[in-house]
Amino acid sequence: MIIGQIKDGIVLDHITAGKSIEIYEILGLGKLDCTVAMIQNADSAKMGKKDIIKVGKVIDLDFTVLGYIDPGITVNVIRDGKLFKREHLTLPEKVTGIIRCRNPRCVSSCEQELVQEFRLTDPEKKIYRCVYCDSEAPSIINK
Repeated sequence: MIIGQIKDGIVLDHITAGKSIEIYEILGLGKLDCTVAMIQNADSAKMGKKDIIKVGKVIDLDFTVLGYIDPGITVNVIRDGKLFKREHLTLPEKVTGIIRCRNPRCVSSCEQELVQEFRLTDPEKKIYRCVYCDSEAPSIINK
């Protein structure tokens, strides 16, 4: 299989095998008017198997969302066929507007205009807690 080189775009590498479809949907990559290639279960010396997503143009990505979904992702920005920038993602300390609090009595559940905000309280177990009521967030996509 041959997937062409991109001249200008983004390559999301080191995605946990099987997670690329979720990332594709969450980032809305199907709505783009450019080439998007998804490679699943590619052989990887480091991970065994991995997924890769190539986007045929440079787009604005929310690294917080990507780091929350799969903290091992590497984001490579390509310009004029060469690596322009590489970013290794980790779990973000704070997540805003991505997770919804499960506590029905939380002020963020009652006040619609209030932005839902969570902080990382246990990096080992990947646990986030609501900044308003301290409720534990629902488990993240990639535990």
